[in-house]
Amino acid sequence: MGIHPVIETQALTKRYLHQLAVDRLTFTVGEGEIFGFLGPNGAGKTTTILMLMGLTEPTSGKASVLGFDPSREPIQIKSKIGYLQENMGFYPDLNARQMLGFIAELNSLSGSMVEERIAGALETVGLIGEADKKIGAYSRGMRQRLGIAELLIKDSKVAFLDEPTLGLDPDASNRMIDLIQSLSRDRKMTILISSHLLHQIQKICHRVGIMIKGKMVAQGSLDLLAQEKFGIGNEKYSLEEIYMKYFQEA
Repeated sequence: MGIHPVIETQALTKRYLHQLAVDRLTFTVGEGEIFGFLGPNGAGKTTTILMLMGLTEPTSGKASVLGFDPSREPIQIKSKIGYLQENMGFYPDLNARQMLGFIAELNSLSGSMVEERIAGALETVGLIGEADKKIGAYSRGMRQRLGIAELLIKDSKVAFLDEPTLGLDPDASNRMIDLIQSLSRDRKMTILISSHLLHQIQKICHRVGIMIKGKMVAQGSLDLLAQEKFGIGNEKYSLEEIYMKYFQEA
């Protein structure tokens, strides 16, 4: 897992006037890896994701996603990645099948295979029975699963997930976690997930990175981070305890 690097940054930096939002960030995420991107609000996580997606340019440093430079080759990157936002912007008057058809058109997908791909995506995320219901009537959990279906329609190789389970009830949250794990396991999708729900991150991530005040203060497996701070593996300490230890010392 994660041998072939898919996301790479080297001294990636973003400055807004006098504010240093991201400070010389260096990390790597491998193919099929689920990487937990942690930190308080204002730590620089969203700015980093925007740079990786080619939506804002770095002040200095380098980044690579699937071998492409986000600053110079943003179109190539956008065609191969997906972004699941905290609040997905779907058209409420369309049903799921229509919405995914529209997304397919935006990504220049056409032909008989599109309908099969839409049906397969809806089946995978458990929405085939709700495919003709207007999205405006969907619960938050259903909209989030429709967001995963969008990743499948685009055949995304990399996914950036921003608080994918926030506000979901336990059943919907567990379904979303299962879906995320299946994307990594079955499709070798590389996933960078940002969330404040650390107990869920602990369940699904292969490694985590902790950002505080624009700096990556720690990265690695839970065992590695626990050993660095407590001298013992993570069987004794939760991710929340490990995170708080780094946060307090930053």
